[in-house]
Amino acid sequence: MVDLSYRVHESAYVDQPCEIGEGSAIWHFSHIMKGAKLGERCNLGQNVFVASQVEIGNNVKIQNNVSLYEGTIVEDDVFLGPSCVLTNISNPRSQVVRRSLYETTRLRRGCTIGANSTIVCGTTVGRYAFVSAGAVVTKDVPDYALMMGVPAQQKGWMSRHGHRLEDRDAEGNFVCPESRFRYREEDGVLRCMDLDEDAALPEDLATGEKGYREFRERG
Repeated sequence: MVDLSYRVHESAYVDQPCEIGEGSAIWHFSHIMKGAKLGERCNLGQNVFVASQVEIGNNVKIQNNVSLYEGTIVEDDVFLGPSCVLTNISNPRSQVVRRSLYETTRLRRGCTIGANSTIVCGTTVGRYAFVSAGAVVTKDVPDYALMMGVPAQQKGWMSRHGHRLEDRDAEGNFVCPESRFRYREEDGVLRCMDLDEDAALPEDLATGEKGYREFRERG
């Protein structure tokens, strides 16, 4: 490792100039190109590629074998699962140069992109949305939406803690089984009633103590 405010494995390449925030880690065989921006406390797994002009926020987790091409914007607290795919041209042809036509793909705060899923360029994945493993997203995704299938369709809502929202309280609000935060759906839009979407999680709710299946079996 190089002695910096961030960590870079000896097998990784970081082309300068670029911006890498304090506390971030770049692991085996990864490549950060010049002009890329990477925030604080990010973790890039093995064989991750970040192209020039890509913007990555704080506390982003990128698992092995993920490539982020120019036109990609990743906000804070996003999770990108192993081998997920993002693109930047809808109609690529080797014979036609379209470098000036890269389309923007935006992954908004706190969303999860599942392993082996594909996000077609020009789409926005909303805050705390959850794209399941193997799904293919071809259109914009609402905040908190659970997206599954090929092409991906919304199959419900996921809480900020990553649980499918099914239980309701006496007022008809969804209740997360882990945090007990309440969520209200109005006109196809879901919002958390107990914590603003841009607020950090309280410290006592920022570390999981039970696995997903344990919550499912309890219900």
